[in-house]
Amino acid sequence: MASHSAAHGNDPRQFGGGLGRISVIVPTLNEQEHLAVTLSRVALAPGDELIVVDGGSSDQTVTIAQQFTPHVLQSSPGRALQMNRGAQHAHGDILLFLHADTLLPPAALEAVRQAVRAGAIGGAFRLTITPPTLALRLVAWGTNVRARFGQLPYGDQALFMPRAIFEALGGYDDVPFMEDVCMVQALRKRGRLVILPQAVHTSGRRWQRDGVLYTTVWNTVLITLYFCGVPPATLQRWYRARRRGASATAR
Repeated sequence: MASHSAAHGNDPRQFGGGLGRISVIVPTLNEQEHLAVTLSRVALAPGDELIVVDGGSSDQTVTIAQQFTPHVLQSSPGRALQMNRGAQHAHGDILLFLHADTLLPPAALEAVRQAVRAGAIGGAFRLTITPPTLALRLVAWGTNVRARFGQLPYGDQALFMPRAIFEALGGYDDVPFMEDVCMVQALRKRGRLVILPQAVHTSGRRWQRDGVLYTTVWNTVLITLYFCGVPPATLQRWYRARRRGASATAR
């Protein structure tokens, strides 16, 4: 990824163009359980496009994606790699990166369009986690506080930005982990992110699988270590090792 140093002038309107067309980019890997519902909730306006970038799924993910869009690409696995590949093939003025288990709210793309036309350098949506148990509502509340006041939304909140700014930043860092945090850090150097009041609904499967308290604490540890300078590749190894340990304990 190119240097994240701020360019002269951070207003996306300086780059020209209509800032109207949106490319929704969805990285996938074995997401047949969630993908159809996710893609069915992407309401494109004329000129918008939906791009799915698959990282080598062994299930029916690609077949499902092809039912919703002709723009289904193949890539090496890795969310950052897949999203960058999707952006390279995108024609939109605005890029929105959507996780395969995250549902957009009604009129989401119009809200994004208006935010960018008003000068937003990037942004994300408020988060709701399903099923809305008390524990997961508390996790979502903490996430929304962090995003709004700490300016640190995560990728499952559907990050968006003008294409020109994405390209000026060099795309997502080629890292195996924390690629969303890297991008948000880069965007924050250019201005304040917009957190839209509409909520995306993301699956609580990670919390349900490994336990809400365990997952929340471990995520907090990881992000703290990241800001202390631990490389993303190291964090990914620790994350996977902990996941294996949690799965073994569950069995």
